[in-house]
Amino acid sequence: MSQASNPSLREGNLLVALGSNATSKAGDPADTVRAALASLDRAPVKVVARSRLYVSPFVPAGAEPDVINAVALCKSDLSASDLLGHLHEIEAEFDRERKVRWTTRTLDLDLLTMDQIVLPDQSTLREWVTLPSKDQQTLAPETLILPHPRMHERAFVLVPAADVAPDWRHPLLGKTIREMLADLPKSDVEAVRPLEA
Repeated sequence: MSQASNPSLREGNLLVALGSNATSKAGDPADTVRAALASLDRAPVKVVARSRLYVSPFVPAGAEPDVINAVALCKSDLSASDLLGHLHEIEAEFDRERKVRWTTRTLDLDLLTMDQIVLPDQSTLREWVTLPSKDQQTLAPETLILPHPRMHERAFVLVPAADVAPDWRHPLLGKTIREMLADLPKSDVEAVRPLEA
C-alpha cells in the first residue's frame, strides 16, 4: 500500500473515506483508521494509495469528539452493492453499530466514487446532491447513491481525497476534487488538520 507521495497514481477505480472518533479493539481513532486501512487492503479490494491521516471537527460541529479521517484509492472488481456490503463487514470488525446517524462511531467507511458511475440514476443523484441542509440529518436514501451525495460539501472528505485523486472529476457537477475543494470556505478547509507529516 503506497502513501500519498505519488498523487499522479491513477491505478485505482474507487475512493473510500474512512473516519473514526471512538476507541475500537484496534485502539484510539488514529490506530483504528490505520488498522482499517490494513483490513481494506486485502482481497477482494486492493489499496493503491492512501491519504495522510487528518483530524477534523465532527459534523455537526461540537456535537461529538473530533474525527480522524483518511481516503483510500482502491481497486476492486466487486459490484457497488457487493463492495458496500464488504465495507459494512469491515466496519463490524471494528465494533461499528449502525443505530443512529451522525454520532460517535468506532469506524465509518463511505464509498465515495466508483470510476464515473452514477447510481441509481442522474435524476436521483441530483435530488440528493441538492438536498437542503436542514433535511440532511433526518433523511437517508434507501439505496446506494454514487458519487456520495455530500462529498462536494465536506472538507474532511475532499482534503484527504486530494492527496490521492485530485483530478477525479464529478460526473454530475463536472468539477475535479481539487476544484470542489477550492469552492469550499477557507475556514472549513483549514479546520482539517494533518495528523501525519
